[in-house]
Amino acid sequence: MADFPSKVTTETCSPNSHSSQRGGNSLQGLAANITSIVDVSFIRSIPATLMIAEILIGLLQWALIVSAPYTTQPAYGWVLFVAVTLWIFTTVLFLMILFSTQRHLAVIPWPLTVMIYHAVATVLYFTAFLANAASVQPFKPTYFFGHMAAAGFFGAVVTVAYGASAFFSYLDWKGDGGNAATNTVPT
Repeated sequence: MADFPSKVTTETCSPNSHSSQRGGNSLQGLAANITSIVDVSFIRSIPATLMIAEILIGLLQWALIVSAPYTTQPAYGWVLFVAVTLWIFTTVLFLMILFSTQRHLAVIPWPLTVMIYHAVATVLYFTAFLANAASVQPFKPTYFFGHMAAAGFFGAVVTVAYGASAFFSYLDWKGDGGNAATNTVPT
């Protein structure tokens, strides 16, 4: 009985599987660590594609607005606020889901939170799109008319992308059960 602790091992895998990760300079160990951290199935999904489109087109929209004299029309302040704020929040949310950070915050109901975020973002972007479209003056063309018109178009595209994300988030929320009480009842 005295020799029992020396015979017990606490490793859950073979010692050779960690040898590439302990090397420090090994690219295989780095690749194994990165692929174990990144949620590859999320990257290949439709919601991830929509979020990437929201990030890229949203960046293009607010870059178009910033490149023009947006201070001449008060509505462009709202459009710029919505575009930059939602671009930052969407980028952070995308990275959180990509690196599975939400699993460490199990207290938050993530499917419901993501659905509410996309629904609110859709409404905000719709109001920003309307403000942008109403502020473009087609009969008074200026040098930056094309920038503001293109920003309005990309605002409409991002609004549709956020609406589609809200729809897929709703399906994910309903597929998850949506109610914590039904998941705790033993079967």
